[in-house]
Amino acid sequence: MYLPAVVLMGAQHGLITAAQLTRAGLDPHDVRRLREGGRLVRLRRGVYVDSDAWSGLDPYRAQPMLRMRAAGLTLTSRDYAYSHDSAAIVLGMGAPDPRSAIVHVSRTKVHGDAVRAGVKHHLAPFRDIDLTHVDDLRLLGHARTALDMAREHGRAHGLAACDAALRAGVTRSDLLDVLSTMTSWPHSRCMRWCVEHADALAESYLESLVRDFVLELGIGRPELQFGLTDGRRTAFADLRVRRHLFEADGLLKYAEDNPSGKEPAVVLAEEKERHDFLTGFKLGASRVTYLDLFARRRAALARVAREYADTCARFGTEIDDLAPFRVERSRPRIVPPGSAVTPG
Repeated sequence: MYLPAVVLMGAQHGLITAAQLTRAGLDPHDVRRLREGGRLVRLRRGVYVDSDAWSGLDPYRAQPMLRMRAAGLTLTSRDYAYSHDSAAIVLGMGAPDPRSAIVHVSRTKVHGDAVRAGVKHHLAPFRDIDLTHVDDLRLLGHARTALDMAREHGRAHGLAACDAALRAGVTRSDLLDVLSTMTSWPHSRCMRWCVEHADALAESYLESLVRDFVLELGIGRPELQFGLTDGRRTAFADLRVRRHLFEADGLLKYAEDNPSGKEPAVVLAEEKERHDFLTGFKLGASRVTYLDLFARRRAALARVAREYADTCARFGTEIDDLAPFRVERSRPRIVPPGSAVTPG
């Protein structure tokens, strides 16, 4: 590739537009050869990235962020802020599927919500106080994004976003303050429910989704991070209702490159030991996967309801006998919202 094009890509996070390639001396046939030869990847119409650089990026955050930057090169107006899934991904709040998420922007001057060229434009006024910056990206902050996710994706994903906002140091009052600016907006009841049920003790996006699943069972509000110890060993369960435990069972922890760095067989063995330790206190347990939550939700709800009923029949519902063994997990360390981002 010609040197001027390489310099431009370095200045634009590895991105380059078709117009810039032309000015650098490449004609459409050159660009096509680079694409067919696997040297360039087209992120959107008229915007390209070096294929080696692209393949080396994390598909859950870095690649979506580069798609956002690519969209930014083609947006003619500057009156927008990245929002919804895009802001949630940048802020580390999670999203339904970052790998396939389209770019979201909120604007104060747009005629209704519309998807154009892979970018969803939202007519959604925002305040200066709602803005933040990460690197050089202008986006809506944790509190506003949490409520936008509830509006966009519904209760389960909204709850996960509100949990993530609390973990990041946002307060429930902050969420309610943003909600007060949306009194006549659609889905206000869903947003308020998510704010009321949000809890910073939820440790992952999947765990938040499972909590929404358990609430749908109608058996009561679950306790998060239920811990027991025998003096030698301590273990925590994700959720508890009466004498039944609910575990968010993600496949990532069993993968070769799992976050613990341990061999999958070791992780599996430790997970089984933890399960046996907790259920040894005469507790039942249900494991819920991502597929259970969406691909087979009705069947999973029926299964877990049966397992919960069986636990109640065998062990009762009271946990007074467990009082000597109870241990609480400390609240997560609160990271002030301004420590990782610069307010806009």
